[in-house]
Amino acid sequence: MTALTELTKHLRPGQVYRRKDLARWSTSVDRHLKQLLTEGRLEKVAGGLYMAPRKTRFGSAPAKPEKLVKSFLGDDRFLMVSPSAFNGLGVGTTQLHNEPVVYNRKRHGRYKLDGRTYDFRMRSTVPAQLSQEVLLVDLLHNLNRLPEDTADVLPRALKRAEAMDKKRLARAVRDFGSARAERLLASVLHTVPA
Repeated sequence: MTALTELTKHLRPGQVYRRKDLARWSTSVDRHLKQLLTEGRLEKVAGGLYMAPRKTRFGSAPAKPEKLVKSFLGDDRFLMVSPSAFNGLGVGTTQLHNEPVVYNRKRHGRYKLDGRTYDFRMRSTVPAQLSQEVLLVDLLHNLNRLPEDTADVLPRALKRAEAMDKKRLARAVRDFGSARAERLLASVLHTVPA
């Protein structure tokens, strides 16, 4: 069995690989990567990041964003949020956004992965999953970045916060919130901001 054959037997359609992961199965990873790219068995999605294409009846399917981000970070501790999700809170936001925000503990900045831009933001803690409370705290933290008029959105967001579970909201503020979110929600949570 050749070294290239050994490497290709580990490739799974739709999976994303880092160069260093592929190096485990290759004696000459750069030469093998070049060969696999030429043959179409791998696609380069970012620097040092490759995907084994998944064929559909419409052609090659893009990599799933979660797999891309997980491989790019080399870590599964992240939370991907589309600012379009704010629209579901019912606080007057209506814009559609095409750039997901990825809260994580390793990278900061905008990176293009598989032709799509992701906004990576480092945080010391990252919630395991997105809840309505975390989403509201995130909205308040990013109030200045929203295209909507903050004078309209803020009172609705605070009214929405009043209807939420206070313990879960307080936990979201403590674990994920910024000083701004804590200050804005202090009256709702009946706390004194630090």
